[in-house]
Amino acid sequence: MMNNAKGGGMMKQVMQMQKQLKQAQKELEKETVTGCAGDDAVLVKMTGSQKCTGVKLDKEKIENILVEKLEKLFEQAIADALEKSKKLMAEKIGPLSGGLGGLKF
Repeated sequence: MMNNAKGGGMMKQVMQMQKQLKQAQKELEKETVTGCAGDDAVLVKMTGSQKCTGVKLDKEKIENILVEKLEKLFEQAIADALEKSKKLMAEKIGPLSGGLGGLKF
């Protein structure tokens, strides 16, 4: 059985980690990354929590692009933004999840 001192310490650690995780999630909602494709013809802005917040097209760069090619550029820009967003999330939350191994049961 676990004595109260150890159990209380573990609960304190868990509660602290939950607080840090919530703070990191709030930060991720505010931070943004930009994915791009086609020499910046298509830009996609996304938060660190993977919410798309904007799309920008360079009118001069896309005026002669076929629709099929433009669709591919959108896919590439979204994939780029998503990858950057996931990397940002890993930087913010990764260290917190690594702390789970330090809990004493």
